Amino acid sequence: MDDDPTTEILEATYRALCQHGYANLTVGDIAAEAERSKSLVHYYYGSKANLFSEFLRFLYNEYTTQLTSIEDEPPREQLFSILDIVLSDDETTPSQELRTAMLEVKVQAPYDDAIQARLRRFDDFLFERVQEIIIAGVDAGEFADDVNPTVAAEFFVTTITGAHTRRVAVGYPSERLYEPITRYVETHLLAAETTGDPR
Repeated sequence: MDDDPTTEILEATYRALCQHGYANLTVGDIAAEAERSKSLVHYYYGSKANLFSEFLRFLYNEYTTQLTSIEDEPPREQLFSILDIVLSDDETTPSQELRTAMLEVKVQAPYDDAIQARLRRFDDFLFERVQEIIIAGVDAGEFADDVNPTVAAEFFVTTITGAHTRRVAVGYPSERLYEPITRYVETHLLAAETTGDPR
């Protein structure tokens, strides 16, 4: 267990969120999961709303670290790696329970400016990373020079977001989208001499 109580509380928030969902989550649930008192949780975070805003920042840092860990790869491989990360359903990715809870959080976003602002950071980061990769790929000759990076990035982010929602709502495996989206990359993005999956 981490010696820093704030980190312990944030990690406990992750576990409690998976177990209880967002709507039913209480500070008491988080305190129990952290094996700390409710008063200590309130001391550090003040309220469930403040704690959850900080928890989303915590998740954001984890998310951005994962998506920037592939920066040394060529643009084409970076794009495929991002698809592996965000569309994979294996044990290294967020659990189904967390996906479900996060969908509950997204439903709250139109009514909570703080949550909406935090979630927008995830969306903006993914969009900017994909756009940067596509721009770099065009410059390197890996992607066709007539590709519009902004339009392509919008397509990827919207598709990925929809895949996550579909995964939670109807149990459709996100990774089943990997093949059609890979075909999109090969058909619409790759320069003629670089077609085919790089792995």
